[in-house]
Amino acid sequence: MTRYQHLACLLSDRIEQGLYRSGERLPSVRTLSLEHGVSISTVQQAYHLLEEKQLIVPQPRSGYFVATRKATPPMPAITRPAQRPVEITQWESVLELLSSRTNNDVLQLGSGMPDLTQPTLKPLWKIQSRMAQKQDIDQLNYDSLLGVAALREQVARLTIDSGCQLTADDIVITTGCHEALSISIRAICQAGDIIAVESPTFHGTMQTLRGFGIRAIEIPTDSVTGISLEALELAFEQWPIKAVVVVPNCNNPLGFIMPESRKRALVTLAQRFDAAIIEDDVYGELAWEYPRPVTLKSLDHDGRVLLCSSFSKTLAPGLRVGWVAPGRYRDRVLHMKYISTGSTATQPQHAVAEFIRLGHYLPHLRRMRQVYQRNYETFSCWVRHYFPCGICVSRPQGSFLMWIELPEAFDAVRLNTELRELNMQVAVGSLFSASGKYRNCLRLNYGLPMNEHTEQAIAQLGAAVERAMLACSHESVHTSSLIT
Repeated sequence: MTRYQHLACLLSDRIEQGLYRSGERLPSVRTLSLEHGVSISTVQQAYHLLEEKQLIVPQPRSGYFVATRKATPPMPAITRPAQRPVEITQWESVLELLSSRTNNDVLQLGSGMPDLTQPTLKPLWKIQSRMAQKQDIDQLNYDSLLGVAALREQVARLTIDSGCQLTADDIVITTGCHEALSISIRAICQAGDIIAVESPTFHGTMQTLRGFGIRAIEIPTDSVTGISLEALELAFEQWPIKAVVVVPNCNNPLGFIMPESRKRALVTLAQRFDAAIIEDDVYGELAWEYPRPVTLKSLDHDGRVLLCSSFSKTLAPGLRVGWVAPGRYRDRVLHMKYISTGSTATQPQHAVAEFIRLGHYLPHLRRMRQVYQRNYETFSCWVRHYFPCGICVSRPQGSFLMWIELPEAFDAVRLNTELRELNMQVAVGSLFSASGKYRNCLRLNYGLPMNEHTEQAIAQLGAAVERAMLACSHESVHTSSLIT
């Protein structure tokens, strides 16, 4: 972090803590220069950064003042899904979201796409180029069903940071995290079985269950502490649940990191009812805290946790390199892998393994954590500034996804129809529910470049949300008058 960024963070913290109150004049450039022992230009850069984040405003011949801001929106309350097994819906909506992903004219405000513009990815390009020039035939051939040994060794080393003690033989390389989740589910369940899931949860998991004819029971989930263990225990007692699918670290879409005490309690609960846990840790490496949070897998002593992840969110989704540590289900997972895709593409595995071996991966991770955390600070300011009152906003602890809850009568599906005319799209909340709940919610991506174009898009989105909320209010009044 540069000096001006460090100073900007310090001033931002003082503003958030109320040491500099709304509308209050900030110290002069010269005063801060003397106080912190930095140059005047450093202070000016820091003030300019805070101005971009809309934390402060300049007034000619008077200096800088703390911006008058709306109150910070509350966090979403614990969800209340129907606690019974249901058939999965929403495929058409998911397909619509995916089909517009390749349309460069549409700004994807709600996609799960990471930032691919950072310079720390340049070594990956060079590695791939060198590999192409070598024309090594082995890289165009099949490799082991388990995956390239060099990559499995590197993945095993990386998992040490999350508290695991794995070897290369414990890892199976997959075609992205999506396949890791898919073959894990198929290794445990058959058509007609029941799986417990967080609510809301990743739409890819939902559609995997739909494709295999597996029913889902949605468990209430808190935006701070994660899945309700009390509700899950009750569900275990009422239904023959085979497995639980959770995203405990940098949850998609709520952004929380489940406290370690609750992670331990979840593993204990699964042991008590002899259920498997399928852990999606695809965003775990992007946690802002250091050291990164532990995985459920690191707390597992009898092999019932299947740890799934990939390099899609930390490096690039186009690599399609993921992995699973399947524990006691290894043989079954390998069989499902064989009948799913066979061995994973060889060349990308070698490229990722070399990127890690040469020491490029960890510096890249550190940079991306910093980028996304700074982006969140700017993005959340824009949401607070441009969105109407009456919303709830998640407080992510890592990654690049934000969940926004609007009044219950709000229809985000109808909002997306209006946004098409503006060449924008959000991820509608109903995608993240087995039964189509959360139509009044949005998932947004703050991994986008924090520039004028993105700010303008958030301003347009906020205006569209406000119009929709007013329309909902008018419809509600009209309905009430008709009933009366």
